[in-house]
Amino acid sequence: MSFGQKFDPAMLPFQAKEKLIYKIYYNLNFVWIPAGEVVFEVKDEGDLYHLEVTGRTYPSYEWFYKVRDKYHSYIDKKTLLPKLYIRDVHQGGYRHYEKVVFDYQNNVMRSYLGKTMATTTLKEIPFTETNLYDLVSVMYFLRTIDMNEFRNSKRIKFNMILDNEKYNLAIQFLEDVQKLSVKDSGNFRAVSCKAEVVAGKVFEEDAEMKIFIGDDENKYPVMIETPIAVGSIKAVLKGVEWPKFRQHSKL
Repeated sequence: MSFGQKFDPAMLPFQAKEKLIYKIYYNLNFVWIPAGEVVFEVKDEGDLYHLEVTGRTYPSYEWFYKVRDKYHSYIDKKTLLPKLYIRDVHQGGYRHYEKVVFDYQNNVMRSYLGKTMATTTLKEIPFTETNLYDLVSVMYFLRTIDMNEFRNSKRIKFNMILDNEKYNLAIQFLEDVQKLSVKDSGNFRAVSCKAEVVAGKVFEEDAEMKIFIGDDENKYPVMIETPIAVGSIKAVLKGVEWPKFRQHSKL
């Protein structure tokens, strides 16, 4: 079985050293509260890209709900498929640890799941999907979508592993936005779309994430909005370091 399509590194919409910084707002009773930041970084690890995501609340918000989250995904540079995924969540009194090793030779994932790294339980999960991603690598795969094909097809499907379960999800094109005002960053030409999410502790049943993607070769989100179990959150692009291409979407 052949896993994943091959990508030309020169055509990828990201490169090593790229850093995307998002400011997170939490909405409660129609008031938007600046709660923290999430930083996405791409690091060069030889044949792999190390995708590192760090989420943390601002000190002024931590009296209410303190967050210290860390995600790692190591992906093959040619296929963008994950080899190793780690999720270490610290949210208030809640702890959650997940580690997934992708064994493509034997068509199995070795998933270590628990409250902490020391208390995980191993589960082997067989898979035959040729394109299966974790929570981080799927974001970078979706950035490779050809926008003209996306506009025509209207819907792109993808597979994702989360907490020992495989999910078949999709992202749907909505419309082109000629001028999107993004707080802290300015105005952008953007592609509006919505993505299905996994219902559970964070997202309610039938919740959808609305994503605005900058309409240029970098194809990174400039704003994300989603309802959660209590209220809603919005992530807005605050800063970009080492983008691969000029940011033509910014007006």
